[in-house]
Amino acid sequence: MDDSTVPLGNHLRGEITPPCSKSYAQRALAAALLASGRTTLRGIELCRDTRSAIATIERLGAKVEIKDNDTLIIEGGLKPLADTLNVGESGLAARLFTPIAALNTTPITIEGEGTLRHRPMSMMVEPLKALGVAVRDGGGHLPIEVCGPMRGGRVTVDGSMSSQFVTGLLIALPLAESDTTIEVEGAVSTPYIDMTLETLERFGVKVMYNEGDYTQFYIEGGQEYKPVDYTIESDWSAAAMLMVAAAIAGEVTLRNLSTLSRQADTAICRALERAGASLIIEENRITVSHREIEAFTFDATHCPDLFPALVALAAAAEGVSTIHGIKRLRSKESDRGEVLKEEYAKIGIEIELDYDEDTMRIVGGMPHAAEVDSHDDHRIAMSLAVTALRIDDEISIRNRECVAKSYPSFFDDIESLKQHDGE
Repeated sequence: MDDSTVPLGNHLRGEITPPCSKSYAQRALAAALLASGRTTLRGIELCRDTRSAIATIERLGAKVEIKDNDTLIIEGGLKPLADTLNVGESGLAARLFTPIAALNTTPITIEGEGTLRHRPMSMMVEPLKALGVAVRDGGGHLPIEVCGPMRGGRVTVDGSMSSQFVTGLLIALPLAESDTTIEVEGAVSTPYIDMTLETLERFGVKVMYNEGDYTQFYIEGGQEYKPVDYTIESDWSAAAMLMVAAAIAGEVTLRNLSTLSRQADTAICRALERAGASLIIEENRITVSHREIEAFTFDATHCPDLFPALVALAAAAEGVSTIHGIKRLRSKESDRGEVLKEEYAKIGIEIELDYDEDTMRIVGGMPHAAEVDSHDDHRIAMSLAVTALRIDDEISIRNRECVAKSYPSFFDDIESLKQHDGE
C-alpha cells in the first residue's frame, strides 16, 4: 500500500466512543453459532478481524444478518457448509474456531492469511489428539486439519504462550459428549480467560473452577447454549491508544468505558496514573488530560497488547521507563518488541530489549520526522501515529491502513479530536 503522512502538531480535545471489543465480539460470535435460536449482538464494530469471524461462523452453519452497520442477528446451529475455514489474520479466531471445528465428524481445514501463517499453533495439536481429534498440522503453523468428534476426558494444555486456545476449548467442550477436565500449565493473559468465562455464563453455559485459579477447569458435557440479546462493550485495547494520545497531547473524554470490565487492557489506567497523567473516572466514561509525563515501571505480562501504547507513553516521559513481559511479543502480528525498537529508533527514541530479564527499557525524548513502517501490524501503526502527535513535522507511516484489522476509523477519530487553528 502507499505511504501515508500523519497530520501532526494539533492539540486533542473532545469526546469519543471507542469501537467495541473485538475480543468480546469474537467470543460472542462463537457462542451465537453454538446457540440454537436467534441471538442479537449490538454495538459491533465491523473491523477486519470481526468480519473474518462472521465469515467463519457462516461457513460453520450460522445465518448472519447485518442491520444498521452495528447490529447482528444470528441464527445459530453448528452445521458446517464447507471443509475449509479462512480466519484471515486473527490469531484468536484460529485458536478459537479450531476446537469448535473439531466437534464435527468431517475433516475441516483452518487456514489464515498474512502474518498469521507464521504464528505458532503447535500448542493445539497434542491436546486435540488427547481429546480424540484426528489432526494434521503444518509443522506447528496453519493450515491445520481437524476431524472429530472431540470427546471429553482429561487434557493438559500449555498456556504459557497464549490463553486463546484455552478459550477455544472452554467454548467448544460444553458440547462434547463427555465431561472434561482441563489442566492449564503456566497460564498467561488470564483476564482474557475471565472474558471467556463471562461470555459462557451469559449464554447459559457453566464451567467449574476456583476463582482466581487458572490451573484447572471442569466442563460438563452435553450442555446447550442459549440465544441472547447482547450489547458488546467498548474495546479497552483501542481506548488505550486514545487515552495515551490524550495524555501526551490534550484532553479527551472516552464514553462507554467501565473500569469494572474484565478486559485485560483496563490496566492502562494504572500505567497512566504512574506516568503522572490526569484521569477522571466516572460511570461509563473516563477523561484523560495531559500533564508532564514521568518515567514509569509496569508489568504487561498479562496485557501484552498494551505494549505499543505503553511505548508511546514512555517515549513522552522524562527518563527511562521499564515494561516487563516482552517474551509475549514474539508471536504477535509482528515480533513487536523488535519492531518497536527498530521503528522508534528511526524517530530518535531509544529502546533496549533484555530477554533474559523479560524487560523493555524506553528512553524518553522528543521524536523527529522520519519515514517509518507499520510492518503490517495495526498496533504498531497506531503507536507511531500517537507519538507523531507530539511534533509539528511530518512522520510518514507505511501501510497505516492495517489499522483496519481492529480499528478502521482510528485516523479519522484522531483527526476529529484535533483542535485546528481558528477553532
